[in-house]
Amino acid sequence: MMNSTSRIWTTTGLISGVSTVLLLCGFLYAVKDIMNPLGAPIFDEQTRQESVLPTPEIESVLDVTAIGDSLAKGTGDDTGNGYARRTVQILKERGDQSKLVNNLGINGLTTAKLIPLLDEKGVQYVLKQSGVILLSIGGNDLFQETEKFQSGGELPTEMELEKSVTEASENFKQIVKKLVDINPDAQLVYVSLYNPFADLEGIKEIGNKAVTHWNSLAMQTMSEYKRTLVVPTYDLFTNNGPLYLSGDHFHPNGEGYQSIAERIVQGLGKSVVE
Repeated sequence: MMNSTSRIWTTTGLISGVSTVLLLCGFLYAVKDIMNPLGAPIFDEQTRQESVLPTPEIESVLDVTAIGDSLAKGTGDDTGNGYARRTVQILKERGDQSKLVNNLGINGLTTAKLIPLLDEKGVQYVLKQSGVILLSIGGNDLFQETEKFQSGGELPTEMELEKSVTEASENFKQIVKKLVDINPDAQLVYVSLYNPFADLEGIKEIGNKAVTHWNSLAMQTMSEYKRTLVVPTYDLFTNNGPLYLSGDHFHPNGEGYQSIAERIVQGLGKSVVE
C-alpha cells in the first residue's frame, strides 16, 4: 500500500514538473512571437542602419550598343575596336561616362535578316540597356552584286542597284520603327553609306547614284522620329579610299573607323547627357 501511494505521488510530481516546463516554454515562445512575428525579419543594429540609408542616385551614362552589319562589328580594323569602341573612348576622353554594352554586328547582314533579329528577347534586352544605339545596315543590300563583279562576275546595272535601294529602304523603315519601339529613350544613330568602289571604272557613277539615293531615303525615315541622328560618311571615303579603306577595299581601316567615330560624337554633342 505504501509503495503504491509513493509511486502515485512520484508520478504526479513528474507530471506537474513537465507541465510547468511546457508552460514556461510556451510563455517564452509567445513572447518571442509577439516581439518577432513569424515571417518578419529580425533586424540587428547594422541592418537597421542600412535600411534607412539613402539610395544612391544612378548617374546618367552614355552606354553604347552597335547593331547591324560588318561595319557595326568593326571588320577591317586591325585593333578590333571599330567605330563602336572608338566612340566610347572619345566620349570618355571628353569627360562623359560611357561603356560598350554589346556589339551585335554580324558580317554579311542585310536589312531583311536584321528585321527578325530585332524580335529576339536577348537582342531587345541589350538594346534596352543602351543610351546610344549605333546602326549600320544597307551596304550588303546594295553592294552584294558589286562584290560578285569584283570576283569576275557581271557588272550590276543601274536598274538592279535601284531595285536593291527600293526594296532595302522598305526594310529600313521597319528596322528603325522596331528600334524606336524597343528603346524610345535611346539616341538612335545611323551610320550612312559610302561607295567603296568609287575608284572603279564602270561602277563609280551608278554606285554613287545608288548610295546618294539610299542615304536620302534613310534620312527621310530617320527624320520621322525623335532622338535620331544620321552620320554622313560619303565624303570621307569618296576621295580617301586608299587612306581610309582596309585591304579588302570595302571595309574601313582603323583610321576610317576613327573618322566615323569622331563624327558620331560630334553629332551627339551634349544633347544625350543634358
